[in-house]
Amino acid sequence: MHVFYTPDILKTNLLPEEESKHCIRVLRLKQGDEILLTDGTGMFYQALIIHPDPNHCGVKILKETPDNFSFDYSINISVCPTKNMDRIEWFVEKATEIGISEINFPLCRFSERKELKTNRLEKILISAMKQSGRATLPVLNEMISFEKLITQPFDGQKFIAHCYPEEKLILNAAYQKKSNVWILIGPEGDFSKEEIVLAKKNGFESISLGKSRLRTETAALVACHTIHVLNTSVE
Repeated sequence: MHVFYTPDILKTNLLPEEESKHCIRVLRLKQGDEILLTDGTGMFYQALIIHPDPNHCGVKILKETPDNFSFDYSINISVCPTKNMDRIEWFVEKATEIGISEINFPLCRFSERKELKTNRLEKILISAMKQSGRATLPVLNEMISFEKLITQPFDGQKFIAHCYPEEKLILNAAYQKKSNVWILIGPEGDFSKEEIVLAKKNGFESISLGKSRLRTETAALVACHTIHVLNTSVE
C-alpha cells in the first residue's frame, strides 16, 4: 500500500499539495482506493480516497495503527556537515532507515562547511521514513555553534567521539542498554582540543568507535547502528 506523509492529517483530511500530485497524477489513484498515511509522530492511518484532487486530495481515515518500529530509547547524533553534501545526505538517509531520533549539525573550529540548508535534507528524511516502513520522523535541527549545542539539556548518556590519544572506552563498553544517548561526531579534522575539554565540562564522556579512522558520515552511522545492535543483542 502506498504511504504518504501528511503532517496535519489530524487537523484536516487533506493530503499536502506535493503528496496530492504524487497520489493522483503520478500514481493515478482514484476515488475509493485505499492508501496509508503518517504524520511522522509514530502513527499510521489507513485511509480511503474520497476526493481525488491533484492539489488537495481528500481522504477519510479508516483505521489508526501505531508504528511497530518504535524504541524505548532515543538516539541523538550531532555530526559536523561535510564539504561534500552528498556524504551528509547519505548519512541522513541511512540513519533514518536504521532508526535515529534527532540530528544536529554543530559548527566547529575545523568544520569544512560553515553553512547548511536543511530543506533538501528534510525531504530525504521523509522519503527514507516512508521507504523503511516507519511512521516516526526524526527531528532535524538547523546548524548551531558547538558551544551553544553542548549546553542544551539532555536526559541520558552523552559521548564525544574523537581520535586524540587518551584513555577512553569503546562505545559498546561505555553505553548502557536502553539509555537515551547523545553522540558528538567531529569534522574530518576532528574536534579541537579545546572543544573536547569544553564537552567534558558539559558532561560528555570521550569514546572510541574502533581502531579504524572513519570518515565523518561513516562514524556517525556506525555510532547510530551500534546503539541499535547493543539494544537488540541477546546476552
